[in-house]
Amino acid sequence: MAGYLDEYGVAEARRGRIVKRIALWTLLLVVVGTSGYFYLRNWSEERRVGSFIALLKDKKYQEAYTLWDSPETRRFYSAEKFIEDWGPSGNYKNPSGMKIQDVDSCAGGVVFNVAYPGTENFGLWVSRDTQVISFAPWPRCPGQHLQVMEFLRSRFGGEQRQAR
Repeated sequence: MAGYLDEYGVAEARRGRIVKRIALWTLLLVVVGTSGYFYLRNWSEERRVGSFIALLKDKKYQEAYTLWDSPETRRFYSAEKFIEDWGPSGNYKNPSGMKIQDVDSCAGGVVFNVAYPGTENFGLWVSRDTQVISFAPWPRCPGQHLQVMEFLRSRFGGEQRQAR
């Protein structure tokens, strides 16, 4: 037996409200999920670089080298060379002067573009698989990847434009 108000569109109005709520909740979940993904996708690699810089600030060079250490790096970048570069008399002796300018997420790892006073900007690479830190490869980010931030900066004035 149908309700007496069904004839006046109450059922359709209720159904319309339910459809609107489902659509809004779905949209909200998609927005939150996408934002969370882009915010947290490099979280472990960012922590790894933060630990590396903290160890350098505390002058714990051997422990910092263990974050850098892998069979390949031992062959090409010894602990002595590491301390020569990052130690008290090296090019990057003051880690508090380091500033991470941007982060580029790649398929196999993450590149952190680091600015250091008195030197040219350089990239630090953190491998997603091994969490080993090294200098960024060339080309900077091999393979296909999204460059969302670079695109937004180029379109919306990340760099100051010259007045004509």
